[in-house]
Amino acid sequence: MKSRLNNFSNLQQRIIAGLAGAVGIVAAILYSEWSFLVVFCLIGAMTQMEFYRLLGLDGSQPLTYYGTACGVFINVITFLIEKDLIGFRNYFLISPLVTIIFFIKLYKKKDLKPFMNIAFTFLGIIYVGIPFSLLNVLALRGNVYNYEIILGSLLLLWASDVGAYFAGTYFGKRKLFERVSPKKSWEGAIGGAFSAAIIAFGLGVYFESHRPWEWYCIGALIVVAGTLGDLVESLFKRSIAIKDSGSSIPGHGGFLDRFDGLLLSAPFIVTFVKLFSQSW
Repeated sequence: MKSRLNNFSNLQQRIIAGLAGAVGIVAAILYSEWSFLVVFCLIGAMTQMEFYRLLGLDGSQPLTYYGTACGVFINVITFLIEKDLIGFRNYFLISPLVTIIFFIKLYKKKDLKPFMNIAFTFLGIIYVGIPFSLLNVLALRGNVYNYEIILGSLLLLWASDVGAYFAGTYFGKRKLFERVSPKKSWEGAIGGAFSAAIIAFGLGVYFESHRPWEWYCIGALIVVAGTLGDLVESLFKRSIAIKDSGSSIPGHGGFLDRFDGLLLSAPFIVTFVKLFSQSW
């Protein structure tokens, strides 16, 4: 499949891979809360492992497999607690689990900078693992699964990305943050915001889980935090002198390239929904 896609242009690869991935993710979200959990655990694990692999290119030695396992564990236990299958006190299991990172590094004799690599291992958990686990907080209210907030947030994120891509490609002139990402423009950012606003309007009409003004607020958070998240990832890639985080998704780069906006927008969405949404 991947070799066949190489015969297409970058834009064609982007569209085909994007549609295929979107269909799979949407199907998992709509089917049940368990398929939602499985798919996002897989995506989270792939993204976190990719993050650690990129750190390795710069000579760092984070605990790739153990750090990723911690991220998946946090995701799963958050799901089980939010679904009321286990008690809230089980969150305390996370503390000894991540503390073991220090003990593992104690026995890594060839690690010349153990504490730096301990820090990078924790960074992978904080940067990738926790944001994916927060999606469970959005999706579950007690033991009731609400797919609309997850699907709506992803549609807003995708609309912002698509709008920014095409507006930036055809109209981009004024640089948004040239020091970090020379290709991103203000025109692209405005195009992304416009596309997200259209989707937010549709969500307000057809989705009943949140009021129209709440969808507009969630859209605004995704546009701003998602754009900054993309720039943060560009800063990370620039610091280790690479263009894409990987080649796992044709036309898109790697998982980190594809989900960078979600990682830094998820904490803001959850905070807004928990503190300010009248529909919660």
